[in-house]
Amino acid sequence: MRVTYDAGVDAAYIYLAAEVRAGGVARTVPVDPRETDGMINLDFDAEGRLVGIEVLDASRFLSPDLLALAEP
Repeated sequence: MRVTYDAGVDAAYIYLAAEVRAGGVARTVPVDPRETDGMINLDFDAEGRLVGIEVLDASRFLSPDLLALAEP
């Protein structure tokens, strides 16, 4: 698993696949913001496998330790 974090926009991406190439996401499903009180998107490839999770307002949802280890 690999995590990237952009502190300027407070957004993180959690890679669940070894590599997510440009165009590798076939479908993005937003998690109901009423359920999470924020915006989280699930990315699926063409075969329906979950390949990544985008977390906006990441500093509120993810641990500081995880964000400190994340790639920029």
